Amino acid sequence: MTDDLLARHRAVLPSWMPLYYAEPIELVSGSGRRVTDAQGRSYLDFFGGVLTNMIGYDIPEIREAVERQLATGVVHTSTLYLIRQQVELAEKIAQRSGIPDARVFFTNSGTEANEAALLVATNHRRSHQILAVRNSYHGRSYAAMGVTGNRNWSASGLNPLQVAWLHSGDRVRGLLSRLSDDEQVDAAVEDLREVLATQTAGDVAALIAEPIQGVGGFVHPPDGLFAGWKKVLDEHGILFIADEVQTGWGRTGEHFWGYQAHGVTPDLLTFAKGIGNGFALAGVVGRAEVLESVPAISFSTFGGNPISTAAGNAVLDYLLEHDLQANAARVGAILADGLRSAVGGLDCVAEVRGKGLMLGVEFVRPGTSEPDPALTNRVFEAARDGGLLAGKGGLYGNVLRMGPPLTLTEEEAREGLAILVDAIRTTAGAAA
Repeated sequence: MTDDLLARHRAVLPSWMPLYYAEPIELVSGSGRRVTDAQGRSYLDFFGGVLTNMIGYDIPEIREAVERQLATGVVHTSTLYLIRQQVELAEKIAQRSGIPDARVFFTNSGTEANEAALLVATNHRRSHQILAVRNSYHGRSYAAMGVTGNRNWSASGLNPLQVAWLHSGDRVRGLLSRLSDDEQVDAAVEDLREVLATQTAGDVAALIAEPIQGVGGFVHPPDGLFAGWKKVLDEHGILFIADEVQTGWGRTGEHFWGYQAHGVTPDLLTFAKGIGNGFALAGVVGRAEVLESVPAISFSTFGGNPISTAAGNAVLDYLLEHDLQANAARVGAILADGLRSAVGGLDCVAEVRGKGLMLGVEFVRPGTSEPDPALTNRVFEAARDGGLLAGKGGLYGNVLRMGPPLTLTEEEAREGLAILVDAIRTTAGAAA
């Protein structure tokens, strides 16, 4: 039973591993965009394993690709041997990355991908100075935590890097929030110049930034900010790392990668989550000149193994063949427009934001910009009661996050929208 499983979970797993919901659920099956819990309750999934189950559940093309690899008897060989599936996937990713003369290094998670990017950048520049963005999240390992600008996720104050912090694109609160888009870009670029002059020794290795901040509550800057930043970075030879762990593979609808909204090309790009559709698969892609900067032997035991890359090839092929980027734009607009129309005017909703199928609703105390995580949690629970799984995030835990599979249908989008609107209106009304 679920209750027994919860007790067993608490007996053997650390308390700092969170579980969603007042009554945690065990998901035992899934199909398409729906999952079923151990009690037989079905849910429409708008969070997809934290934006990981990008194609959905029980997809025949992905299952069959994995089964073909399993049938060979080879689950793992290590990268000391040639892996055909790995090479084929690396070729596809390099070609789609937009980075010239690209090389790809596979890892198991976004954390490892960002750690690898930081390793490469600091070696290439012979500097451990990094620029990062406030409200960011880049992973749970030592250096990745060091460039995470959200204290809720910084499990250690120790840091192997020297980090200087830039403003985020937050439009609800903060020094730049009251500015227009153009003014915010100008102010952020001016801030970067000042940070370089006052907080660094000059020889900075890289800037790492998410085009849309995932854990940060889907906060994103005005389009073009990265172009303004990169002009300054290029003056100093500083590398730009685009953390596309959540924004990649067409999820924003507008572009295949989040960085493309800014008209720039990064030196390094990290990817994870959706490309494996549940299988452990991630990596970093970058210019050969930069990625070849590792001065010693390095490899990932399981990174890019035959099973995960078999899945990755099937995922990417499916994504492109079904033009899921266009679908993300189409059904994402149904959700965004519907939410703004139905609840955007409520005095407890500070902002409905995001792009494509990466959307957030930020809740505040009525008539203020003061975060209201308690209301957010009540809406979160009410959505689950209505049959919809969503996520939470934001610096203050007051953002409802939605990252459905990119295969979401228009009918499912409207179904989920109705559940969300009801949950928000009912909960907000009760709070009032």
